[in-house]
Amino acid sequence: MSDDLVRRARAWLAQDPDPDTRAELTGLLDGLPESLGALRERFDARLEFGTAGLRGELGAGPNRMNRVTVMRAAAGLAHVLGPGAHVVIGYDARHKSDVFAHDTAAVLTGAGLRASVFDSPQPTPVLAFAVRHLGADAGVTVTASHNPPRDNGYKVYWGDGSQIVPPVDAEISAAIDAVGPVSGLPLGSGWTSLGDDVVTAYLAAVTALPIGEARRLRVAYTPLHGVGGDLTRRAFLAAGFEAPATVEEQAAPDPDFPTVAFPNPEEPGAMDLALGLARRIDADLVLANDPDADRCAVGVRLPGGGHRMLTGDEVGALLGEHVIRHTSGEDRLVATTIVSSSLLGRIATEYGVRHAETLTGFKWIMKAGPGLVFGYEEALGYSVGSDAGLPVHDKDGVGAALTVAGLAAEAAAQGRTLLDLLDDQAREYGLHATSQLSFRVADLALITEAMAGLRAVPPVELGGRKVEAADDLGAGLDGLPPTEGLRYRLSGGARVVVRPSGTEPKLKCYLEVVVPVEGAVSAARERAVRDLDALRSDLLTVLGL
Repeated sequence: MSDDLVRRARAWLAQDPDPDTRAELTGLLDGLPESLGALRERFDARLEFGTAGLRGELGAGPNRMNRVTVMRAAAGLAHVLGPGAHVVIGYDARHKSDVFAHDTAAVLTGAGLRASVFDSPQPTPVLAFAVRHLGADAGVTVTASHNPPRDNGYKVYWGDGSQIVPPVDAEISAAIDAVGPVSGLPLGSGWTSLGDDVVTAYLAAVTALPIGEARRLRVAYTPLHGVGGDLTRRAFLAAGFEAPATVEEQAAPDPDFPTVAFPNPEEPGAMDLALGLARRIDADLVLANDPDADRCAVGVRLPGGGHRMLTGDEVGALLGEHVIRHTSGEDRLVATTIVSSSLLGRIATEYGVRHAETLTGFKWIMKAGPGLVFGYEEALGYSVGSDAGLPVHDKDGVGAALTVAGLAAEAAAQGRTLLDLLDDQAREYGLHATSQLSFRVADLALITEAMAGLRAVPPVELGGRKVEAADDLGAGLDGLPPTEGLRYRLSGGARVVVRPSGTEPKLKCYLEVVVPVEGAVSAARERAVRDLDALRSDLLTVLGL
């Protein structure tokens, strides 16, 4: 048994203000040596400050989300910002989110900063909006987005209302490393409580998005036990729509997410209740937010009955062209990520609008350049703008849901659907079909080994298509910062990107094929399914997972 490990655990226990994690850690120390493995898991590693903050499992120790970890992060942020800076703090309805938010405010005010804290759980886009609306220097929201119930997280925004990027994240991380025991931190109490005024301002901003005039639409909606339900209902009513029919079992915030295995609309089964509701009410549109409502999933009614969920790339292409058509200006920019479909670039070229590809993550999309009116990532994240610009400098599931509803209602008024609009795009630009392979692992070493194997023996053919170029994103590419990932460009315009997830223990593979439409769009879709299946089959063999 390591004396140093026990010493570190006891030092942590001495500063921990939370009776829950104190009891957990006391039990582990009393249970030695049988609990040695669990103790090492908590203390032989730590949560790294990255991807705009922290995210991990709740529990005691530096490798868990807890009050000590959060107070250290707040102290590091305070050091970088300096006395007098103003920070807006939001939180979702996960376990301990409100506690972590108030701990952050106490540390910041104790260090001489000003803090404003929402008086109730709010969606992440409201916090991102509030930073700019209030002229704050930074923002913090306590959320783990769509992670499992046992997780929580801590996301930091800068004064422009977007997530932090290097070198700010590294500066905060270094400042966190210099923080001593949190029991020695001065704590304040004089923060400002934010009520409904900011939410009302947010609603005014998103209802000014390009949503047209048509309003006849039947919508089935779920917030997936998250905090988006009330705000989405208010947004629809403020914009003149009927309130969406909401999945009753998932309407109220619940940190245990009892009806889903993972509270992520992309996960199998997560949309079952919403699709069931859509079937019962014959909904034109199915909408879902993830638990912190920064993402939006979209489903449509099929001509023969039933509904299907659209991919993030399909929604991104529809919204992108819609925003381009409804905004003006010669210097507009639309942006997406290197793992999203190439279709947005084709659309932008057709309209004479600038287009940029960024690294994965909205923190990079928001840094794509001036004149940004639309950004999206395939993982159901969209930031919709107007001639007035982007109301939220981050992905916004509520604003996206409202804009999709406006687009669908506009099509319905002409006797058409979103599926018809997708067919229009396929005929105009070629059918860009995308898919994903995701491998959730218990041992992160498996991901490291898979990436090393691809680098050691790169594929020469995938899905019957020649690999024409292999790009190692770890070396930096096209002026982008280095990131762990590999991109294969295949004959016929197809593409495969393989990368580890930045927020979950997953290896993700992004597939795209481009099929010309020479007759019926349905025939091109059938061919695309076969081509994607062939790519998927070869990738499974190559990865050995």
